Order: sequence, then C-alpha cells, then structure tokens
Amino acid sequence: MGFIKKILYKRAAFLVSLYHLLWAFWGALKNDFPAFGMTVVGITGTKGKTSSSNYLWHILSFAGYKTALITTVNFRIGEKEKVNPSKQTMLGRGGAQKIIAQAKKEGCSHLIVETSSEGILQHRHKFLNYKLAALTNLTPEHIERHGSFDNYKKAKRVLFEEISKNNNGIAVVNADDPSAQYFLEVPVSRRVSFGSKNSGISGVEHIPFAIKSIDADKTVFVLNGTEMEIPFAGEFFAYNAALASVCAWSLGVPWEKIAQALLSIPQVSGRFQIINEGQDYLAVVDYAHEPASLRSLYEAVNIRKPKRIIGLLGAQGGGRDKWKQMEMGKIAANYCAEVFLTNEDPYDDDPLEIMAGVEEGLFSAGFSPEKIHKIIDRREAIRGAINMAQPQDAIVFSGKGGEVWMCISGGQKIPWNEAEEVRGAIRARN
Repeated sequence: MGFIKKILYKRAAFLVSLYHLLWAFWGALKNDFPAFGMTVVGITGTKGKTSSSNYLWHILSFAGYKTALITTVNFRIGEKEKVNPSKQTMLGRGGAQKIIAQAKKEGCSHLIVETSSEGILQHRHKFLNYKLAALTNLTPEHIERHGSFDNYKKAKRVLFEEISKNNNGIAVVNADDPSAQYFLEVPVSRRVSFGSKNSGISGVEHIPFAIKSIDADKTVFVLNGTEMEIPFAGEFFAYNAALASVCAWSLGVPWEKIAQALLSIPQVSGRFQIINEGQDYLAVVDYAHEPASLRSLYEAVNIRKPKRIIGLLGAQGGGRDKWKQMEMGKIAANYCAEVFLTNEDPYDDDPLEIMAGVEEGLFSAGFSPEKIHKIIDRREAIRGAINMAQPQDAIVFSGKGGEVWMCISGGQKIPWNEAEEVRGAIRARN
C-alpha cells in the first residue's frame, strides 16, 4: 500500500508541476515572449529581495535606463508605479508576462523580477530569459512548503542553474552569507561576489565591501574602494544597497554613477517605513516576519538609541513555519520593554494559538507576563501601543509592512494598510 501511495504522490506532483509549466508557457506565448530582448535581473534570497530590487531599479533609472520592476510590494514601468494588490511575489497565470509586455511596449530595456522559491517551484521563472541572478542571503523559511532547508536552497539554486544556460549570464552573490559557496559553484559564465570576506572560489570576481559608519539617518560603506552613502541607518540596508550596486556595476553602470544614485535612494513601502505625524516618539512599520529580519529590524531601531522599544508582532497562520513563533518571541524579549501580540495573517488557524506560540518564546527568555498585551484585533493593538508610548520611545510594528490584505478564516481577505492604521492612531492620540 505504501508503494502505491508513493507512486500516486509522484504522479500527482508531476501533474501539478506540468500544470504550472503549461501556464507559464501560455502566459509567455500569449504575450509574444516579451522578456526576450530585455536585460532581465532576478533577485532571490530570504531577506531584502524587495528592497534590493527597488534599489537596483533606482540606480538603473538614475543611470538612464528605462526599467521595469515586479516585486511583492510594487510594480513599476519606468516612473509609473502601482501597488501589488496580491500577496504573491511572482504573479502566475500570465500576470507577470502581461506586465512585462506592457513594459516592453513602453520602451523599457531592463527588467527586475523579485524571484521567490515558491515562484520557481511553480515555473514562474520560466521564459523570462534572465541575464543576471542575485542572492541577498539565505535563512530558514517556507520549510513547510519545501520540506527542509536543503530543499529550500535547491529551489533558490534553480535560478542560478537557469542563468548558467545563458552564454553571457551573470551571478551576483553576497559572500558573507554561509550559503554563498553553494550558489557560486554553479558554472555561470560570469560570477561576482561581494562582502567583507572573499569566497576564495577560482574564477569568481570579488568586490570588497565594508561598512564605515552607521548614524541615526544614514549608513556609509565602501564598495570596491568607492565610498557610498545611503539615507537609512542599518547594516541590512547597506547589504541590500551593496547587492543592488554590484548588480548595476555588473551591467555596466560606473561606480561613481552608482554612488550618486544611492544618495537619493527612495524608501520602500513597509520596509523600515517611519511614520511621522509630529509625535515625540518613533513609529516604524516593517515587513519583518521571520527571526533574522526581526532581529535586524530591532538592531536598526536601536541605532537611534530610543528610551525603550515597544514591539507589536504576531506570526502567520495557515501552517506556515510554526517553529518561527517561539523564535520571534525570544527575539522580541531581547529588545522590547513591552510587547503587543496580535493578528498578522491567521488564515484558518486559531489566532490565540498563534499568539501563544510567540508568547512561549517570550516566557522562555524570562519576559515578564505583565509586559505582554494580547489583543487579537490588530487595529486595537496598534492603538494600544501608540497610547502607551512616551517621549523618545520607539514603537515597532512588524509583520505586515506594505501588504494590502489581512488573510483570515474561510479564505477571506480584509483590506489592510498598516502605515495608514498607525498614522490614524497617532493622529487620534495627538
């Protein structure tokens, strides 16, 4: 019986894979394979994909290239921007190809696609004719979908294997990430790494990278001997900007032009988005929804030396990486003086059970029960956190970022705008 089940499972998996491949082909065919003839960049990894993609769009646009962009948060065709209304990084059923076709029609020569492991599994990277693949970093995520961290890595590596089929393909990898070698070993025509340490792999061009200083409103780093400045404070901002810079340089943009572009790099919606309504405390909205990004977020806030941090967080339901719940709680306990636990995207899971998972992490780190505030309604939780704030505090709203929906039971989606909810709560208090 077990043997028969195994055969049936393999056959079902094959049919599902074929289904997605046919959709990818149909989307490209229907739109006359629009990515061909464009310079296409795919940015993948766990953290920083959306920010790095937007930064690269800014650099290429600054350098004079009309560029299109597809990310979890936004779509761009040249200077025209639209919010991504879905919760999908890579649109399926021809959605991405339709955007690319319009971009090509409007004269875009370059295209940046935030490329997810889920999208790769569903063949949404096919027929995009990538020239350059870039890796930000890799930490455990989506394990429930892939089955293991190794499978997650393999899914990401598929993008680089696609590039290796291109005679002029380029791979750009963050050499400071522990998984760098795994990706740099793919025989891509041109391999470029950047970081504080050299990968040491034969045939790989290495670009030295070092952070020089981090202040409250800027970060200065040195890349290939050129000093660069970005108007954001934090190590992870520097790494995202460095990745985008190395990608741009690999495509022919001079270092001096890149440095000029970085001075005016825009804030990405829901990525360390500071909400300022004249209040005497800091309010930050961010998408951080896994342990490594949450830790980086709190570290970036700490650079501003707040009196205390009030954290508002939850965790995703729907069976998504339940192991993260306790880890997120532990991290919040290490940085926050007060914690509000609330809904994020519960799907069909019990919100109280999700909150209990995060709470367990808080307790295991010795966090006081009196400092934990459990409010299922996220809007009410936001108001509670705002009303608790004192001068020089920092309130960190993590998990939703720039998402436009909250997914609840029964497949329902509630319209959501975290930045506006926070803004409204601040105004109500003021």
